[in-house]
Amino acid sequence: MMAKILVVDDEADMELLIKQKFRRKIRDNTYEFVFAQNGVEALQKLQEHPDLDLVLTDINMPEMDGLTLLTKIPEVSPIIKAVIVSAYGDMENIRTAMNRGAYDFICKPVDFEDLEVTMNKTLQHVNQMRTTLQAIKENNILKMYVDESVLSFMTHTEFETSLLLNESVEATVMFIDICGFTAISEHVSANEVVNLLNKLFDLMVNEITDQDGHVDKFLGDAVMAVFQGQYHLDRCVEAALAVRKKLCSFEETLSDGRVYKPEVSIGINAGEVISGNIGSSSLRRLDYTVIGDPVNVAQRLQSVAQPGQILITDKSFEKIKESFVCKPIGEISLKNKSHPVMTYEVLE
Repeated sequence: MMAKILVVDDEADMELLIKQKFRRKIRDNTYEFVFAQNGVEALQKLQEHPDLDLVLTDINMPEMDGLTLLTKIPEVSPIIKAVIVSAYGDMENIRTAMNRGAYDFICKPVDFEDLEVTMNKTLQHVNQMRTTLQAIKENNILKMYVDESVLSFMTHTEFETSLLLNESVEATVMFIDICGFTAISEHVSANEVVNLLNKLFDLMVNEITDQDGHVDKFLGDAVMAVFQGQYHLDRCVEAALAVRKKLCSFEETLSDGRVYKPEVSIGINAGEVISGNIGSSSLRRLDYTVIGDPVNVAQRLQSVAQPGQILITDKSFEKIKESFVCKPIGEISLKNKSHPVMTYEVLE
């Protein structure tokens, strides 16, 4: 993923040095640099490039110096972090910069190896903050410890508005059910049931996220996952196969002496879904989720799948048949569908 960095320095050779030292990373689309000569111009660049991740700024500049710029950056972009790159490396300037929100301080002349390490460390922090915000939006995690800039962003009008936006997107939906799991609760304690279920969910989630999917919700002993973006259907099928394989190798001895080996039934379907916050605003309970016919079909495919089966429709089969081994199951009548649906089982 490319990082976008704003360099603020009134020395013309700084831009040239940056372009020379990072020419390979620029050519490989690892870094993209935007340049400004002072704080005023930097604020304009921040407005023009809302996808900026990091600011590298000098202190001593005309019109607006770097220390003043530090106080202005959160007003424009609460997530972005700044690193001071300056010859004025005395303790007073370092303390002032840190108190005004600088993430780190590098002294000139610049050690570019040290600079890159610092950039990567700062970019990792920014990405973690963005991931946290995405988790808040998608999974409705409203209570968590976050720093001041994240709290500011959460209360920002633009963020609040974005939570209310609904859109139609192309996606693949997957339902995974742990077959016969509820029967375990008749033989072991509630704590053991919950701990075992959470272990199985962790195994599933790891395989889903490895394919850039996200867990939409947990439904008892089932999981609903959504995949978007390029090759979303292929990535979903890869995740399903990985989940099945991982759970096939899992076993646990229960407190009653029985050895438990889980099996899953999986339904997958792709198509246009509606993505948005669904729920009751009066109860302040909204889930960022997807709805629509593809979701319903995926759930119904899972409900008719046998233990160990991964079921898809004929439309999905046509899209993945060159990449995966499938076998026809035949036409199946699904709830609320006027005509039977031709289904296939994904084998490998």
